[in-house]
Amino acid sequence: MAGPVTLNGESVYIPMATTEGCLVASTNRGCKAISQGSGAISTIVGDGITRAPCIRLPSAQEAASVLLWIKEPANFLKLKESFESTTSFGKLIEASPTVAGRNVYLRLRCFSGDAMGMNMISKGSLAVIECLKAHFPNISLVALSGNMCTDKKAAAVNWIEGRGKSVVIEATIPKEVVRSTLKTSVPAIVETNINKNLIGSAMAGVVGGFNAHAANNVTAVFLATGQDPAQNVESANCISLMEETPEGDLWISCTMPSIEVGTVGGGTGLPAQASCLKVIGAKGGGVNPGDNARQLAHVVAAAVMAGELSLMAALASNSLVAAHMAHNRKPVSK
Repeated sequence: MAGPVTLNGESVYIPMATTEGCLVASTNRGCKAISQGSGAISTIVGDGITRAPCIRLPSAQEAASVLLWIKEPANFLKLKESFESTTSFGKLIEASPTVAGRNVYLRLRCFSGDAMGMNMISKGSLAVIECLKAHFPNISLVALSGNMCTDKKAAAVNWIEGRGKSVVIEATIPKEVVRSTLKTSVPAIVETNINKNLIGSAMAGVVGGFNAHAANNVTAVFLATGQDPAQNVESANCISLMEETPEGDLWISCTMPSIEVGTVGGGTGLPAQASCLKVIGAKGGGVNPGDNARQLAHVVAAAVMAGELSLMAALASNSLVAAHMAHNRKPVSK
């Protein structure tokens, strides 16, 4: 457990499972700095898992006709009715078709309650295809997942449009805390963040990788809480921003458009993982569908921001290697 960290006005511990030395200790330092400052304020700006079946028509013209038909509001309601006939909690939010020759990639977005939602949306997607076939008999389903979802692969569509929970989190750290807890200065950490996470990542041509090591904390929390660790590919999409405030303090934010989490189903029922979800107040289904999954997304974002803060401080003060040498080595055997 790392923390506690003050998150949306409450003291929360962060469950982590990792074999990387110093990660929990580093995250703990970030949590301390955040709590010594304003605390973390996290907001969910989007909530919807996606699936994008690939369907094929005899001609590009017919594929275009399907696209135009789907975009009519009245026709979307037909797809929505078909989708929601398969689920108690799922709600179809959006249907976004893209044409490539004779193919139509139909990116469906659905609210999935406290489930991560892949099974739910896959089942609903089949019903949508049957609805389309009733109006376009020449449709053939190539693949239930046409890779525009996009699941477990780096993709600009997730970075731009979002997938799962889209979260923005921020905190203000007093300059005195930056000096005493993070062992660096506000100008130094801001400059390091710009040159590493923004310029360096741009030069590398990354998609969603404008951060120091978001995947570390995402994966650690995923393993501890029974999530699908392979989905760290898109869930770790993050841009970390740091600025010096007019008062000389440090403002930090992490924007994460595609955190894919659930608190029911999959590995969330395993004893250890269920216990970790209970610790953060997000075990099972929420009083209101989706509340617990959203709480878990907030915790993931807080873990990432704490990790970003601590690692960037270590890089700004050039203490990273020394810390690993001191804390990430086996004791010398006698």
